Amino acid sequence: MNIKTFLKFLLKTFFILCFTFCFISLTVNFTLIFKPLYYMDIEVLNIEESSSLSKYELKSNYNYLITYLTQNKQEEFNLPTLASSDNGKTHFKEVKVIFDKLKVMLLFSILVSIIGILVNKKHKKIKYLLTSSVVLIILPIMLLIPFVINFDKSFTAFHHIFFNNDYWLFDINTDPIITILPQNFFFHCALLIIFCIIIISILLRCIYKSQYKKLNY
Repeated sequence: MNIKTFLKFLLKTFFILCFTFCFISLTVNFTLIFKPLYYMDIEVLNIEESSSLSKYELKSNYNYLITYLTQNKQEEFNLPTLASSDNGKTHFKEVKVIFDKLKVMLLFSILVSIIGILVNKKHKKIKYLLTSSVVLIILPIMLLIPFVINFDKSFTAFHHIFFNNDYWLFDINTDPIITILPQNFFFHCALLIIFCIIIISILLRCIYKSQYKKLNY
């Protein structure tokens, strides 16, 4: 493989990674802002009973959390009706930083994807759609296996990867927000992300087949 061919391979790989990352990032952001999932889980997981809070309080505090994580401005984390320790506030500030970085990465990947799509369209190449579809279908399977086998360990490993402290280990007495965010809710979030990725993978494959027929007839 000569240098020119190798560089083309690197550019192609980089484009496909950015293209697939766009969809993964979009599904994560969609799940974050999709409040109906939590509203449904209030009933499904009996959060009113386990937290001793009314449905109104649960929604009020959850809505504040989502607004805090998604807004562009910086402000101190203060829940409407629940107390938070300094460590708890620091943790959610770190979570916000992660989502802010994800936004920047998403914008960059969208830019690269648009350029890549235009270049591929110019040369009438559509293989990237199939490749991305395969990557997106393999990824959920790889994620789903450890989640199903042992979600507790997967959940803990996730926090160890993204945080260099143990502030995410909340004390119910100082950070009662833990009572309104049961672990099973995060499991449902993971399932929604995986479900959305699978749907996108199927759509990309359908688009590929449609474009393939047009180019070969």
